[in-house]
Amino acid sequence: MLSQKTRYTIRALQHLADRYRQGPIRLDDIAQTQNIPRKFLTVILSEMVREGVVISHRGREGGYELALPPCDLRYGDIIRLTRGSLALVPCASRYAHEHCTNCLPEVECRLRGLMLALRDEMAAMLDRLTLADPIEVEAPFEQSPDLPRPSRVNKGLR
Repeated sequence: MLSQKTRYTIRALQHLADRYRQGPIRLDDIAQTQNIPRKFLTVILSEMVREGVVISHRGREGGYELALPPCDLRYGDIIRLTRGSLALVPCASRYAHEHCTNCLPEVECRLRGLMLALRDEMAAMLDRLTLADPIEVEAPFEQSPDLPRPSRVNKGLR
């Protein structure tokens, strides 16, 4: 799962992308509209300024704006900046590889193979999408206690 920091960062950058070339956007506007704690948003935007993704303007008319056009900011890069990796397990990370504790040797682990394939597919999609691409808002999932549970692949495991 994405960290809360990564989710806040994406929402803040989407907010700035929606207002690209409209001048600096005040921190309070972003925080209130995107429901991000002001203190946390200050830290996030400071990091994005250091990374060259956002420009900060001081003063009464100050605020934040994207340093690059939205079409040049890919979701994969944003996630890598805030999370460090797109992999779900440390042994499948391309840039932050670590051996998993309490696991099989990597040459024997089929789970690692699955996670490498998943990481590659997810990276391809996230590196194709930018902040300029329209993303549909989806309706929430229906919450019903009567939903069937996922079936198990091997029925003998019950």
